[in-house]
Amino acid sequence: MSDAPQDAIKHRELQFNPLHPEPQQAHSAMLLLSGAPGIIHLRALAAQRLAISYDVRNITLEAIEAILIETGFHLDNSLLTKLKRALHHYTEEVQRENLGCPVGESNCTRKVFVNRYQHLPHGCRDQRPEYWRKYL
Repeated sequence: MSDAPQDAIKHRELQFNPLHPEPQQAHSAMLLLSGAPGIIHLRALAAQRLAISYDVRNITLEAIEAILIETGFHLDNSLLTKLKRALHHYTEEVQRENLGCPVGESNCTRKVFVNRYQHLPHGCRDQRPEYWRKYL
């Protein structure tokens, strides 16, 4: 897996439970998520299906689903959907770890640049051993 930006853009479909009292859950979810950081594109495919594109470095499918569930949306919980969801959660978690984004960190871009800066040779390093530094 490369660190190219196109690998960080994910395109997923969210399925909603049709037994919810609101018939247009996809459209309502689209309005709710439209201003969220990391969300690139939203489109309601049907009354209960939402196509979403997002940057995994900023937000994950698990976080998007948690936001929707907290606000009262009912996601489809069929066996196939649960399996797909678990696979997406796992692969995104692994990809974020490989990119240097620990769990719970919403903005890992800064950490990537800090990590890169720490490994570059420059004059801002104290060359003394750690046990000598406390004596000054």
